[in-house]
Amino acid sequence: MGLISRFTTYVKTVFSSALDQAEDPRQTLDYSYQQQLEQLTNLRRAIADVVTNEKRLEMQQSQAQTQITKYEDQARQALAANREDLARMALERRQNLETQLTGFQQQIEQLKAQEEKFAQMEQRLSARVEAFRTQKEMVKAQYSASEAQVKLGEAATGISEEMSDVNMAVQRAQDKVLTMQARANAMDQLIDEGTLPETATLGAGGDNLDRELNQISSQSQVDAQLAAMKQQLQLGPGSQPQNPPQLSSGESEQA
Repeated sequence: MGLISRFTTYVKTVFSSALDQAEDPRQTLDYSYQQQLEQLTNLRRAIADVVTNEKRLEMQQSQAQTQITKYEDQARQALAANREDLARMALERRQNLETQLTGFQQQIEQLKAQEEKFAQMEQRLSARVEAFRTQKEMVKAQYSASEAQVKLGEAATGISEEMSDVNMAVQRAQDKVLTMQARANAMDQLIDEGTLPETATLGAGGDNLDRELNQISSQSQVDAQLAAMKQQLQLGPGSQPQNPPQLSSGESEQA
């Protein structure tokens, strides 16, 4: 029995929690207000029924009173005509109506008391319903405002998360830009220092050894051409001409 009881309590707790999550308090408040309005309407109908019954009894009471007066007159007329038997019959009917009249009066008094009681209940219930309506609208407004605030908070949280992702992407892009700029500056520095050639031709290695060998070969060719020119001018290895010939513009360009 203990296990079953604990399981039942657990199921009720889970079910209540699910209802709390799915329940809209505004709908609950509106439903409660409609129920109270229905109770108030039923009470007013009950008051109307009591008043109707009271009026019916008053009409019957008035009719009985009229009939009693009539029977009393008939009894006098019968006695005047020496018809005591008829007079007795009229008085007996009058007596029965008086008994009914007493019952009508008691019922009317009870209905009046009930009507007054219902009227007081109607006033209290009407005031309570009106107070509940005011409180309901206030709570609904507060809930709607809180709901809007939560939605704005959730939207702001989503924007913050998206901005965090965007900031991370921008940071990565900036890091890549800085890396590329650093590589470009390093390449420029290596080129300026001669470590890397500015241009490279097909089939050329482009290292320091090739450049030095090319420079030696070019210098040897210049020295050989200079020696040949000196021999043509019949100059010694260390001599220089007194008046070196002037080169024309065309020869200068050919040289």
